[in-house]
Amino acid sequence: MWKLKIAEGGPLVKTCNGYVGRETWEFDERLGSSGDRAAVEKARKEFHLNRHQKKQSSDLLARMQLAKENNFDYFKKPSKNGDNTEKSASVALQKALDYFSAIQAKDGHWPGDLPGPLFLTPIMVIVLYVTESFHVLSSAHRTELRRYMYNLQNEDGGWGLQAEMPSCMICTALNYTALRLLGEEDYKGDDESMHEARKWIHDHGGVTMIASWGKLILSVLGVYEWSGVNPMPPELFLLPSFFPIHPGKFFCRIRLILVAMLYLYGKRFVGPITNVVLSLREELHIHPYHRIDWNQARDLCAKEDCFVPHSKFMDYLNEYLYKIGEPLFATWPMSLVRQKALNAIEKYLQYEDEITRYICMGAFEKFLRTLCCSVRAPNSKNLEEHLARVPDFLWIGEDGMKIRASSSQSWDAALAVQAILACDLAKEKMYTLRKAHDFIKASQLLENPTGDFGRYYRHFSKGGWAFATADEGWPVSDCTAEALKALLLLARISPELVGEHASSGSMYEAVNFILSLQNPNGGFSTWELQRTYPWVEALNVTDMFADTMVEYQYVECTSSAIQALLLFNEKYPLHRSDDIQKCIKKATSYVLKSQNDDGSWFGSWGVCYTYGTWFGVEALIAAGKTYKTCEAIRRACAFLLSKQLPDGGWGESYLSSIKQEYTNLVGNKSNLVNTAWAMLTLLKAGQVERDPTPLHRAASLLIHMQSDNGDFPQQEMTGSFMKSGFLNYMAYRNIFPIWALGEYNKITGISHTM
Repeated sequence: MWKLKIAEGGPLVKTCNGYVGRETWEFDERLGSSGDRAAVEKARKEFHLNRHQKKQSSDLLARMQLAKENNFDYFKKPSKNGDNTEKSASVALQKALDYFSAIQAKDGHWPGDLPGPLFLTPIMVIVLYVTESFHVLSSAHRTELRRYMYNLQNEDGGWGLQAEMPSCMICTALNYTALRLLGEEDYKGDDESMHEARKWIHDHGGVTMIASWGKLILSVLGVYEWSGVNPMPPELFLLPSFFPIHPGKFFCRIRLILVAMLYLYGKRFVGPITNVVLSLREELHIHPYHRIDWNQARDLCAKEDCFVPHSKFMDYLNEYLYKIGEPLFATWPMSLVRQKALNAIEKYLQYEDEITRYICMGAFEKFLRTLCCSVRAPNSKNLEEHLARVPDFLWIGEDGMKIRASSSQSWDAALAVQAILACDLAKEKMYTLRKAHDFIKASQLLENPTGDFGRYYRHFSKGGWAFATADEGWPVSDCTAEALKALLLLARISPELVGEHASSGSMYEAVNFILSLQNPNGGFSTWELQRTYPWVEALNVTDMFADTMVEYQYVECTSSAIQALLLFNEKYPLHRSDDIQKCIKKATSYVLKSQNDDGSWFGSWGVCYTYGTWFGVEALIAAGKTYKTCEAIRRACAFLLSKQLPDGGWGESYLSSIKQEYTNLVGNKSNLVNTAWAMLTLLKAGQVERDPTPLHRAASLLIHMQSDNGDFPQQEMTGSFMKSGFLNYMAYRNIFPIWALGEYNKITGISHTM
C-alpha cells in the first residue's frame, strides 16, 4: 500500500528549512489494514468505471490517509442540515472546517495533487528511459503509472492536453510511447486501448504532425530525427544580454525550458536505440521511417496541437537558420562558437540546478534539466541528485500515479489561513492555524540565490515566498503577497491561540520583495519584472500556448500586492510608507485600465473571468473605492449577476480562457469554486445591502453540494496558464467554499466570537 510521507529527506536531498512542505510517496506491501486496502481499491474501481464522465481525481488516497492520522472518521455520515439557509450555512461551515483541518499535514500545509498537461508523465518516463535511470521506478510505480495513463485515455483512443480536453497529437503520441517503454504491447488480449491510441495517431497523420516540444522529446528518444526539428541555436545564449531576444529577457518559465532545449538541440543527443525504439519508429509513423521527408516535417503540426500558429517571421527565420545557420555552425571555425555557447549553457543549467536543490521550477523544466545533466555528466553525482528529486513530482491518487505540474504548498496554505480566519473561529481551530502559521513562517526565503545571481538572470529572492516550498527557491509576487496577508491577519490574534507572530523584519523583507516587482505601468508580474517587448511573442515556438515569451502583468498579482501592502501599512506605517502609497496609486490605475468593457477582468491564472473579477474588485475596494463611488465595481457586479445560473451558482468552462469570452460549462452546470469566487466578490462589494437574494441562492447551492463528511466534490479544473494550459488545484474545493460561507455568515449577521 502507498503512504504519503511529509517533510522527510533522503540521500543526496538538500534543504534550507528541514524539508518543510516536502511530499513523497512510498510503497510498502505490508502497510494498511484490510479495511484501508478495500477503501483504496473501491476508490480506484469507481474512478475507472466513471472515468469518461468524471475526468478529475478527488485525491482520495492522500485524504483518507491524512484523515486517519488526524483521527477523523473519513466515512462518517452525520445528520443532514436543516432547511434554513443561514442556519445551515453555520452548520455546513463547521463541518467543512472540521474536515479541512483533518486533511492538514503535520508540518502545517495541505498536501494535494496538482494535475496539469498530460504530456508531463510520459516525458518523465521517456527521460528516465533515455538516461537509463528506470531503477528510480519500482514495479509498483510502473503499475500505477500505467493505470493513470489508461484512466486518462479518451474514448476516441487519444489523450487531451488536460483531462477534460479533446485528444491531441502531442499527448496521445507521448502517452502511447511511454506505455510501450513501460512494457505495454500494441495488442494486449481483449484490451484495445493501445491499438486505439495507435489508430488515433495514424488517423491524424502520424507523429510528424506532433507539436514542436514533442518533436524534440521524440528526437532524444530516437523515434524522430533532429533534422525534422526547427532550429534552436544555442548561440542565442551568447547574444549581448541587453538584446530583446536574449533568453535572459524571456519569461522565466519559457527561459528555463528553452535554454535546456537549446542545449539538447546543439548536442543532437539521442538515447540508446533499443528494440522498443526501433519498433516505435514503425508504430508511430504512417510512412516508412527511412523515407520520411524530415525537412517538410519541421513545420507540420496537427490542428489539435496548434493553438498558436507560427508567425511569418518565425517561418522565415526557421528557413534561414535551417539552410544557412546550421550548416555554418557545424563547420570550423564557427563550430567553436557553438561549443562556447554549449559551455555557457552548461554553467547556467548547473547553477540553476544547485540553487533550486535539483527541484527546478516545474515538472517540464525538471525533466529537461535531468536530461541535460545526463548528457553533460552521465553517471555523475549531479545526475543522482536530480534523480533523488524525482519523487517530489510523483503523486498518486485513485486514478493512478502521475507527474504533478508543480506543487502549491505555500500558495494553498496562505489562502487556507485567510479562508479559516474569515469564519471567526480562531479559538475552535487554533491548532490548525498554529500549524499553518508555523509552515508559512518556515517557508519564507531568507536569503538571495548564492553567487552573482544577476549574472544568471535571477531576480533577488530574499523575503519572498515560492509557489511550492522554500527549497524550490523561486519566489512569486502574489504568493508572497498572500503569505504576507495571512501573517498580518494572524498578527491580530493572540499568540496564545495561533503561535508566535512573524517578526517585523521578515515582513519588511516581504514588502521590499513585493515592491520590487511593480512594472512601470503599475501592474505586477509573477516571478520577475517584464524584461522585453510584446513583439518578441513572434518567436513563440510552443505551438500549444500563448503569451509565453514575455513576463506580463496580471490583475491577480497586482490585486494581491495592493491588499498585502495596505494591510502592512496599517500595522507598520513608518516602513517605506511613501513608496507604498505611490505603488498603490499606480497599481490601482493599472487595475482600472485592465478591466474589460463588459465589467469583467480576465483571469490569467484561474478559470477565468470569475477569478479575475474577484481579484479586480478586491483590489479596488482595498484601495478605498466602493460600489457607490466606483463605476468599475458596479459594472463588475452587474457582469457577475448576469452570469448567475438558475440553480444559484456560477460555472465557467476552461474554454473561457481559450476563446477569451465567458463560456458556461456544458449543460449550464455550476462549479462550486467559481460560485465561491463570485460570492466573495459580491459580498465584498456590498450586494447584501442591495439585494441578498443572489447570495442566499449561491450559499444554498454550496451547502447542498457538501458531502456528509464535510468535504466538497472535486469538479472541473479551475487553474490556468498561458491561455490554453490548465491545472486543477485540489485544495480549492475546500478553501473557497469555506471562505465564501465564512464571509456570508459574517455579513448576513451570523458570527462567532473568538
